[in-house]
Amino acid sequence: MTNLDIMAVLDYLVQQEGSDVHIIAGSPLSLRINGELVFPFGQEPLTVEMSQQLIYPLMTQEQKDFVKVNKEIDYGYQYQDKGRFRINVYHALGGLAAALRLIPARIKKIDELNLPDIFHQFSKFKQGLVLLTGPTGEGKSTTLAAIIDEINETRSEHIITIEDPVEFLHTPKKSIISQREVGDDTNGWDIALRSVLREDPDIVLIGEMRDFETIAAAITIAETGHLVFSTLHTNTATETLNRLVDVFPAVQQEQIRQQLAATIKAVASQRLLPTVDGKRVAAVETLIINGAVRNLIRENKTYQIESIMQTSGGEGMILFENYLKELLMRNIITKETALEWAFRPKEMSRVLGFIENS
Repeated sequence: MTNLDIMAVLDYLVQQEGSDVHIIAGSPLSLRINGELVFPFGQEPLTVEMSQQLIYPLMTQEQKDFVKVNKEIDYGYQYQDKGRFRINVYHALGGLAAALRLIPARIKKIDELNLPDIFHQFSKFKQGLVLLTGPTGEGKSTTLAAIIDEINETRSEHIITIEDPVEFLHTPKKSIISQREVGDDTNGWDIALRSVLREDPDIVLIGEMRDFETIAAAITIAETGHLVFSTLHTNTATETLNRLVDVFPAVQQEQIRQQLAATIKAVASQRLLPTVDGKRVAAVETLIINGAVRNLIRENKTYQIESIMQTSGGEGMILFENYLKELLMRNIITKETALEWAFRPKEMSRVLGFIENS
């Protein structure tokens, strides 16, 4: 273990189609493969010195100096032609630690990701706000990259991405692309978002809507006739809409509901579930904003939206539990997985009861 080369670790992760590497003093070197933490290099805990020896080759001197002062840093690292890593270096109990997320070199297509056909429609929107939601590590960036790549192949647009750090690298095809990394290409989210409208964009990808200012900027950019994609750490579609409004002061919320109703086009919540064959599959909940949904947003009746989703499958809408039902009926996931991952356990139990009795 003492002579372990970090490049050998990265090679192994790429070969195994894993997603993450964790380097933490006091714990064994661990990798995440198919969603599970594994220890292919043994159970020996890393020392502070070993952790540093693994992490430092992935950092420039400027990054090393920054993390000494600021205790943590996010950055992108290009590993030969095999892929790109999003790296967070931080301190834990006084030692240096790191989490490395593999961003594959090739951007997969929407169909390769087994996403619903309605996701192709997202690449055809001319303006408005499209949100991908879910916790970190559930494939949101991969899905967004597939949508942006489809736009790049089919439309002549100026696409601007603002990310921290830049993840998937896009090669211009029919479109031109400006990829901006916070820290390297801009000094901050607020500065980049204020200047983006002066850069003649058609489509703007905001890596993450982190706070009040980012959400307000995204809505404004969409309001001015641009197509905006972003992510949010929420579960259900209705929870996402409520979160967007709730971050604003009470006196502004009525105005924001009106703006949101006018601009938002779709909300998709995504998870990666374990399959019966030991791999992972994307499961989604999709809300397409039609006239009825817009009225409910304006009238602050988002609690009624799920009823519309239940009856609007023809428009591409689906509740998460109904998507789980489809995966279950195709023997892709188990009943236990469906119950464990459901957003609405009671609804999932009802669906399972219906399957068993049919």
